Amino acid sequence: MSERDRTKDILLVIDMQNDFISGELAAPEGESIIDEVVKKINTFDGEIIFTQDTHDARYDEMNEGKHLPIEHCIKGTWGWQLHEKIAPLTRGHMVLEKPTFGSPELGAILAGKDMTTPVRTVTLVGLVTDICVLSNAIIAKANLPQSEIYVDAKATAGTTAEAKRTALKALAGVHVVIVNEDV
Repeated sequence: MSERDRTKDILLVIDMQNDFISGELAAPEGESIIDEVVKKINTFDGEIIFTQDTHDARYDEMNEGKHLPIEHCIKGTWGWQLHEKIAPLTRGHMVLEKPTFGSPELGAILAGKDMTTPVRTVTLVGLVTDICVLSNAIIAKANLPQSEIYVDAKATAGTTAEAKRTALKALAGVHVVIVNEDV
């Protein structure tokens, strides 16, 4: 039995929701990464986990709402929904609703998986590089210190091009491997 047969690879698809693509908090390059994310999902040989930023009508009372007073991803709204090209691809996969940038539930799931079938790699794609992708990559790194964590730069978009570059540099500094950065 090879090492690959005893380990698993995980793809994390972060917040590919309408509000981050063309809605309230649209990333300037959000639309342009959709096909790359779809391609990554369709060709990935491993487990896929999706995250979905999820708030309720009390968003403005929450800590995030006090610092970022733009209501977004309110559960049940169009903006909260995953993009129409992404939503059908979630069938049979885990979708985690998260109330903030990083998902504590994701951390617990990853730590548990490492105990049952060691995780060889985790690859992150999605939105936005400098907030939720960054946060969840750090969570993956903290919970899977022996696994390789990758961020596919071609399949992420930041709040700005400069913010994306800064986030990728910070992630590389904590030994997250950045792939397709020059594409």
